[in-house]
Amino acid sequence: MNRGDDFGRVAVLMGGNAAEREISLSSGGAVYKSLIRSGINAVAVDVTSNILDALQGQVFDRAINMIHGRGGEDGVAQAVLETLDLPYTGSGVLASALSMDKLRTKLCWQGAGLLTPQWFVLKSELDVELCAAALSFPVIVKPAQEGSSLGMSRAENKKELLLAWQEAVKYQCDVYAEAWVLGQEYTVGILVGKALPVIRLDTPHVFYDFDAKYRANTTQYHCPAGLSAQEESALADLALQACEIVGVSGWGRVDVFIDEQGNSQLIEVNTVPGMTDHSLVPMAAKQAGMSFDELVLQILETSIQ
Repeated sequence: MNRGDDFGRVAVLMGGNAAEREISLSSGGAVYKSLIRSGINAVAVDVTSNILDALQGQVFDRAINMIHGRGGEDGVAQAVLETLDLPYTGSGVLASALSMDKLRTKLCWQGAGLLTPQWFVLKSELDVELCAAALSFPVIVKPAQEGSSLGMSRAENKKELLLAWQEAVKYQCDVYAEAWVLGQEYTVGILVGKALPVIRLDTPHVFYDFDAKYRANTTQYHCPAGLSAQEESALADLALQACEIVGVSGWGRVDVFIDEQGNSQLIEVNTVPGMTDHSLVPMAAKQAGMSFDELVLQILETSIQ
């Protein structure tokens, strides 16, 4: 595609009604402005209730999906858009649903022989004792179907584990505790079947939480990541394999820890990564020599594939 009108009229879906609404509006706004700069006939569509209502009475040729979290990243939006026969960016229904559920993603990776930190599902307060015995401390507690580190907290003893579970369960999805990994955190952007340069994350926070991602100026992003060429290639191959196993296509981002023993442990995969001024995929694309506008156009092109 080399002309703006080749894409037709493009809906930039953003917002939604999940916990990541504000981040989605920021990502969607940045993408919308980029498309306008590139001469694309784009329309910003703020989804406040559901996609059907938001699109009612309008005609579009394709959609670029910037809705983060449940309702936009979990297969629901993808199913609606397929029912409307409206081409869209990124992964399909199955891959989106699987990837949004961190627990099911970990099970898929484990079944394929890929390494991911040990975990324990917390179904009630009664599981605190069992979890402590199974994983020991510290652990990180996560809602299985939230992004942007929402609802996540570290626990160093049973009391903190109970409090962490009580916080995570507010997000109304499965909750699990994951073994704390000592090592370096990395992220690998994926764009049309290829890995972007690896980014290493450093934060003075206990972990890379919501504040470290979107508000703090103390988070450091290293790209190049300080890995050897062989190590970076191996991490890129792992990220691509992790995406293939759960069916991720188009674009995405895989988060990985390399532990103190040198093992790469997969954490999660994001099928609609952030596109804000703090976001990681644009950083990696810039390191690869790609401008933000070029990145957005390549993401838009995945709606054709």
